[in-house]
Amino acid sequence: MTVAFCGEEHTATPGTTLTIGRSGDVEIDDNPFLHRTFLKVTYDGGLWWLVNVGSTLTATVADEHGLFQAWLNPGARIPLALSRLLVWFTAGPTTYDFEVLVDSPAFVAVAAGEDPPARGAEPGEATVGRVSFTPDQKRLVVALCEPFLRRTAPGAAAIPSSAQAAERLGWTLTRFNRKLDNVCQKLADAGTRGLHGGVGKLASNRKARLVEHALSTKIVTEDDLALLDA
Repeated sequence: MTVAFCGEEHTATPGTTLTIGRSGDVEIDDNPFLHRTFLKVTYDGGLWWLVNVGSTLTATVADEHGLFQAWLNPGARIPLALSRLLVWFTAGPTTYDFEVLVDSPAFVAVAAGEDPPARGAEPGEATVGRVSFTPDQKRLVVALCEPFLRRTAPGAAAIPSSAQAAERLGWTLTRFNRKLDNVCQKLADAGTRGLHGGVGKLASNRKARLVEHALSTKIVTEDDLALLDA
């Protein structure tokens, strides 16, 4: 099992444990909002597991084709049963992502009624929880994800502020916030977790959760960057 982050690869074998965090085996960043040890990869029962050993942060885990997504709360764990998984999480103002590569996975991701995806299949061919967005809503999501879509490798990036994203789109801040409310509500109604802080209340970190969800399910891809210049 290999964790790839910022151009570096960290490998573990059965019987060993790999820690991920501010001062883990995979040293993410000197970010005071990030736990010293946030995630742990361990081998148990013939499977690799990703365990959230932090107390406040969550992580989004997805396969490379957007067929599968899970939200990992503190104390939860998930089997790394596919050959390549992508993990996103946000600590303070920064969102991070890394890849997990498993040499001998237990399963292959397959869409219902379809043959197994060919190696190297294009992102976006199949997605989880697809919802229909208006052109403006789609452009809003692309604007928030732009720093991540323009990268060439997993690492770290800051999500644009609402003011920055509004300026990028040529909108007023009021218009941006209204459309952001609509996008988050639409996804929440479709079952996406983490966008509501309570009954009738949108979560304060909804932009980070929205970006993690959009990237992990391939709602937006690099090809959508052209929408920002349309």
